Amino acid sequence: MHEKLLAVAEESARLTVAMATQEVASDPGAYRTHAKAHAEIADLVACFKQYQQSEVGLAEAEAILREEDDPEMVALAGEERDEHRASLERLDQALRVLLVPKDPNDDKNTIVEIRAGTGGDEAALFVADLFRMYTRFTERKGWKIDIMNSNPTELGGYKEISFMIMGDSVYSQMKFEGGVHRVQRVPDTETQGRIHTSAVTVAVMPEAEEVELELNMGDLQFDVFRSSGPGGQSVNTTDSAVRITYKPTGMIVTCQDEKSQHKNKAKALKVLRSRLFDIKLQEEADSRSEQRRSQVGSGDRSERIRTYNFPQNRLTDHRIKLSLSSLDRIMASGELDDVVNALIAADRAAKLQED
Repeated sequence: MHEKLLAVAEESARLTVAMATQEVASDPGAYRTHAKAHAEIADLVACFKQYQQSEVGLAEAEAILREEDDPEMVALAGEERDEHRASLERLDQALRVLLVPKDPNDDKNTIVEIRAGTGGDEAALFVADLFRMYTRFTERKGWKIDIMNSNPTELGGYKEISFMIMGDSVYSQMKFEGGVHRVQRVPDTETQGRIHTSAVTVAVMPEAEEVELELNMGDLQFDVFRSSGPGGQSVNTTDSAVRITYKPTGMIVTCQDEKSQHKNKAKALKVLRSRLFDIKLQEEADSRSEQRRSQVGSGDRSERIRTYNFPQNRLTDHRIKLSLSSLDRIMASGELDDVVNALIAADRAAKLQED
């Protein structure tokens, strides 16, 4: 680990020198590339410098303890030695965490798709509730949401809704939301007060750029049609809705929320590209060791990851056995930070164990 840290510190120094040269400073693109690379290792380098300082301090304290006879100096040196040992232990853990390879997709915008599963109308209503929760979470983070497509029901729910979240490091915060979300509550239409169990499926995909996944237009079939609302009610009088079929697999993407056919087509292509990119990422994860599919969960859409128990006001994340008795606040205000942070910490711990 020490050799790796020295190499990172040397790279940081090299980047600093390069950014000061006329060649890089006068080229905005090159400067941005260097600055980004420098920023990505800045925390690691700063932590390593603190570690080195504590090593020097520990060596000096131990030298005093070996050579000094003055009781007062020995006592002070003993305190310093203990402080530096504790500091080195803490910094060692911090360095190990910082050395965990960063997911290259963490900084990307993210496409989220929520679909009703078992539970009929109640599941569709919970799709709307989850969308509202993620919207509030997005607002708290200062991110933005753009609805890609929605299929509303007459009761105010959604059979499905897909949207893009745009902002800083969105995927790093959202990537553990993929899977089956189960809800237990008494529906408004339930006269006997019985608790119903429903489920919805959430898919979370990093936005794929064209350079990352190039689509062969010959593999795509485009259809246009008139968009409609709940119960088949027409919401548009022109053929602005777009359906794209990816012929190699039969995958279908539909976008109809925009009044412009051009905008719906662009959104549908964005969703299709991200879905295919997500499949590629899953295949790459499968090709690596089984350990890499961390204990936090792989994002497998068939995996039940969370239960929302409304009668008990409890949210339970089954992957990390986390239970919070604040479901009302989480749903109403999007206070997901405790859940998200716990999932990130668990994923980091799993990766440290692999190393």
